Amino acid sequence: MTNNIRERVRELSPLIHCITNPISINQCANVILSAGARPMMAEHPDEVSVITRSAGALLLNLGNFTDVRARSMLISAQTARENDIPFILDACGAACLPSRRDYALDIAEKFKPTVIKGNYSEIKALYSREYSSSGVDADKALDAHDIESAAVKLAERYGCVITASGSTDIVTDGKRLTRIFNGTPQLSSVTGTGCMLGALCAAYLACAGGCEAAVLSCGVFGSCGEKAVTDKGSGTFFVNLMDALSTFSDRDTEEMLRTEEITVEKA
Repeated sequence: MTNNIRERVRELSPLIHCITNPISINQCANVILSAGARPMMAEHPDEVSVITRSAGALLLNLGNFTDVRARSMLISAQTARENDIPFILDACGAACLPSRRDYALDIAEKFKPTVIKGNYSEIKALYSREYSSSGVDADKALDAHDIESAAVKLAERYGCVITASGSTDIVTDGKRLTRIFNGTPQLSSVTGTGCMLGALCAAYLACAGGCEAAVLSCGVFGSCGEKAVTDKGSGTFFVNLMDALSTFSDRDTEEMLRTEEITVEKA
């Protein structure tokens, strides 16, 4: 199944519309290209509806938020909803900025994203308004056990797939939960890797369901991080990461992905 999704993306080369932040916009575009899809980074309010209608999937990333992007994301989310186009909402910064958290929850309520993604802190903040953290990085005190229950309940609340990235990535639709064990701490040594994961998920989302796309993107991205590990520094690591993404093979998928799926127990 996983290699069928990757093959389908390469065969169809779907357009992926991204409204994302300038800090990682280049990385996101190149990740989408590495998967075999085509990135389009249009964000002007007068353009986004047209682009979204022609896209295979939509990525909305709340990093480096502006008034223009806020308006454009609402237009694109509505267009995606009206045209049955899958989309992923990356709640970047939702744990440290109440305005972003409220905006993300408003989109979730009104437009029903296919996937909501965030790091452990961002997912916890979307679940509990009492929680907050410092900056856009995940709180290192949180572990997978702390987040799984919140992720499941968020998935049930909004009828979507939740992806929580961390030491163990978590993907759930509220009925099943998958733990993905791929990755390396070195991914946190360069900026934008969380955004890149969201972009890869968007590429797969054009040719797969929400759970399948999210699990595959976490597994592939984490595996590429493992292949990229170096003692030469963050610059070499980033180049290695991009090389790994662009050369990742079907055999790599079969040999490297480490996942565990469980059925969610209802209280």
